[in-house]
Amino acid sequence: MNLAVDVVSDVICPWCYIGKRRLEKAIAALDGQHAVQVHWHPFQLNPTMPKAGISRKEYRTRKFGSWERSMELDAQVIAAGESDGIHFAFDKSETTPNTVDAHRLIWLADQNDCQDAVVEALFRAYFSEGQDIGNRQTLIDVAAEAGLDRQAADTMLNSDDGMEAISNGSELSQRHGVTGVPFFIIGQKITLSGAQQAETFLEAFRRVMNSSP
Repeated sequence: MNLAVDVVSDVICPWCYIGKRRLEKAIAALDGQHAVQVHWHPFQLNPTMPKAGISRKEYRTRKFGSWERSMELDAQVIAAGESDGIHFAFDKSETTPNTVDAHRLIWLADQNDCQDAVVEALFRAYFSEGQDIGNRQTLIDVAAEAGLDRQAADTMLNSDDGMEAISNGSELSQRHGVTGVPFFIIGQKITLSGAQQAETFLEAFRRVMNSSP
């Protein structure tokens, strides 16, 4: 059977990147016995973020009370990421970006059958390479390297296309009571909040498949 997994996430959420890895591990454990279709949906952790973003140090200090506390939390994420094969390089990130354009790009990638590759590339660009994924030229370069047509990305970003996906994502989050990401909807039947371990995803897969006629 085909199994649909809907992922509500934001590209500046490190736990969303970790959750992606763990989901992939669970899918790999199925050993091709079932086709899993993953769809990514937008969630804005900072819906009022200025278009140009703000200094990451300023943002994190304001959010967590001090830069020292922010670095403590970063260290926890770095350790978790290493166990899942992700290299977080927070020291390279100078800006916390507005993510609307990144989400629009992910929507476009879905129309062109390369959504997962673009999501992966955006995570890597931001978390491992320290790129500003709020910058449109950076977004186009990252998406093109992931297989999305460069001209299509440029044309879309210079239009209002993809804004409906932002609205639809908000409606999806409201419908499921999503207050934090990552959030996973398995087969339209089971929801999981947070970067669950691969075993938890596998158990959810089995429950959905066993409940299907």
